[in-house]
Amino acid sequence: MTVPEAITVAPLDGPAAARSEPAFRLVYAEVFAEEPYEESPESVAATFRRFRSQVRKSTFRAALAQTAGGEPVGVAYGYPLSPTTGWWNRLITPAPADLRREDGQRTFGLMEFAVRAPWRRLGIGRRLHEALLVEGNEERVILNALPDARAAQTAYRSWGYRKVGEAHPWEGAALHDVMVLQLR
Repeated sequence: MTVPEAITVAPLDGPAAARSEPAFRLVYAEVFAEEPYEESPESVAATFRRFRSQVRKSTFRAALAQTAGGEPVGVAYGYPLSPTTGWWNRLITPAPADLRREDGQRTFGLMEFAVRAPWRRLGIGRRLHEALLVEGNEERVILNALPDARAAQTAYRSWGYRKVGEAHPWEGAALHDVMVLQLR
C-alpha cells in the first residue's frame, strides 16, 4: 500500500482532463461498479460521452490523484452551474428561489468524485476536493449523492455539506440527496 504522501493531486483544466480521460475512466469504472452504484459498462460509456462534452466548457475544472508511478487513484470534476441549469428543477420538493438562483459563478456543480478502494480513508478524497475548488471563486458547491453510499455521505458531511433536498438527477435515476457546501 502506498502512503498518502506518495500520492500527487493535480488540478486540471478541460484540455488536460481530456488528455487524461483514460485515467478518469479507469477510476470511475472501478469505483462505480461497486455497490450501491453498480454501473454497467454502457452507463460508464454514457458518462464518458458527457465527459467529452463537459471538458470543452471553459469553466470546467478537474483534479486527478496518482501514485508516484502514475497509477490513477482518484478523480473529481465539475463546473459552475449556468443561470439556466436544470439541476434545481429535479428536486422532489421545490427549493426556495434564493437557493435556486444561479448566475454562472455562484455554484460549482461537482459532477463526479471517486477514489479507488485501496486508497480510501487516507485523506486523498479531501485533497482532491480541495484541489478542485482552489482555483474557483464560487460561493458554494452542489452535488448529488446516493443515500446508500454511506462512505461518500460521511465524507461529504464531515466536509460541511448539508442536504437541501432530494432529486432524481436524470430520467430513470434512483433518488439522490442534493447536498450543498457553503464556501463563503
